[in-house]
Amino acid sequence: MNRREFIQTTAGIASGMMLLKPAGAFGYQANSAVRMALLGCGNRGTHVATSFSRNTVAQVVALADLFDNQLQAGLAHFNQVNTSLGRAAIDEKMLFLGPHAYQKVAESDVDMIQISTPPFFHVQHLAAAVDAGKNVYCEKPVGIDIHQAHQALEIAKRVKPTQSVDVGFQCRMAPPIAAIAEKIHAGALGKIASVNGYYWAPASKEKLAVGPSHDEYRLRNWLWDRALSGDILVEQNIHIIDLCNWLLGAHPVKAIATGGRNILTHAGNCWDNYQVDYIYPNDVRFSFASKQFGDYSMFEAGLRLFGADGAANVPYSGPMSIVGSQAWSWQDSLKTSAAQGQFSASGDFNDNLAFADRDKDRGFIDSIVNGPVHNQIAAGVETALSCMLGRMAGLQHREVSWADLLAHGDTYQLGMNLEQFA
Repeated sequence: MNRREFIQTTAGIASGMMLLKPAGAFGYQANSAVRMALLGCGNRGTHVATSFSRNTVAQVVALADLFDNQLQAGLAHFNQVNTSLGRAAIDEKMLFLGPHAYQKVAESDVDMIQISTPPFFHVQHLAAAVDAGKNVYCEKPVGIDIHQAHQALEIAKRVKPTQSVDVGFQCRMAPPIAAIAEKIHAGALGKIASVNGYYWAPASKEKLAVGPSHDEYRLRNWLWDRALSGDILVEQNIHIIDLCNWLLGAHPVKAIATGGRNILTHAGNCWDNYQVDYIYPNDVRFSFASKQFGDYSMFEAGLRLFGADGAANVPYSGPMSIVGSQAWSWQDSLKTSAAQGQFSASGDFNDNLAFADRDKDRGFIDSIVNGPVHNQIAAGVETALSCMLGRMAGLQHREVSWADLLAHGDTYQLGMNLEQFA
């Protein structure tokens, strides 16, 4: 399967302030609310849905979650948000609980669904939302294994011409990153030979439950579980690998990797560090390293690209710049050039990512209200597969090609019956 078969080109995503036309292309009147449902009321889901509420005409009118305490916390939070914005409280008939909540919310009277459930469920929930005709904002990754990736590509074919589907790669929309990407795509670095990437994060925190069963403990601590999360490379490091794919305009053709679980001792089976060497078309080399352990504050993530005519620094925090024959810098980031990044489990970052969620949200809602619509599923799958390529190479201790991944990639089973939570 080549890149052309993989990527269905979507229209450019608008950034900056969203300006609605007097009557939207899809029947929405100016300033009328896009009725929004949040599927998965955890930390990240709540943050993104709040951003949609505060920065766009989307209004949270429905909530769904597997666990009642998270559903009730979401209800209290979004009633407060809605009140602050002069909007109505959520009707309790629009609260959906349990393992079939995703089906019920897909059948409900909403215009869009935000999918923020554990990654193992993304593709299943995406299918229900797309088939119900909803606009969908799906968090990354679009699939945690090769089977789900193929399923997602089939779902992409079923998206209607009036539906918009976005994948949560908001880093592309951060104004400094979008600006430097424009320069790189225009050839500011000349022929690119090598890329260095890094994602150094602290350990994820344990989420406790009162007397949980083993299965409930797994679900509430899904970041620790490879089947539920995809491992740190697929779930968290995916943002940097996505930026590399985007800036290079390609996906890797093969990878070798090492890593392991050398520090973490808690329940779960995710690795706590990866070192992956990717090879892209034209023999471009991408060396990527990550870690997710420790309670100390050193958090850094970003890319450095090296070309014949210049080099680019693309960090989450610090100066966004190009040196060489076409030197350039994002002036605002110079103020924080000495600042160290601060990790945020919810994705509420400062510095270069300060407006990433805002602009991503506005672009998506504008695609619903005014068009043209987006279909980012195939692009999301391509990045997810790029991460799976590195994971497979690491776990199998061998070089893995893209073709090998597509033909023989690993698959994962949930290993529990969700009906116990009905």
